[in-house]
Amino acid sequence: MTESSSSQKGISMRELVLFLAKSLVDQPDAVQVTETEGPEAIILELTVAPEDMGKVIGKQGRIAKAIRTVVKAATDKNAKPVFVEIQ
Repeated sequence: MTESSSSQKGISMRELVLFLAKSLVDQPDAVQVTETEGPEAIILELTVAPEDMGKVIGKQGRIAKAIRTVVKAATDKNAKPVFVEIQ
């Protein structure tokens, strides 16, 4: 976890995605979020149990889009952009 991925309240973007995903699925223990920081952006890879994939993506990708919107809104203006990839 890096300083640039943390908001000022102390919760990281990784922890935010982890919380959101665990709230949506039937198997919260299978949820994993891997953070990779590159020179231009931070990538969060969200992995869930195969049977929970539909719950995280939602109809026509609405839930996945909502997760990405929340992360974008929670990212500091001057920080690197954060992208969420669902595996």
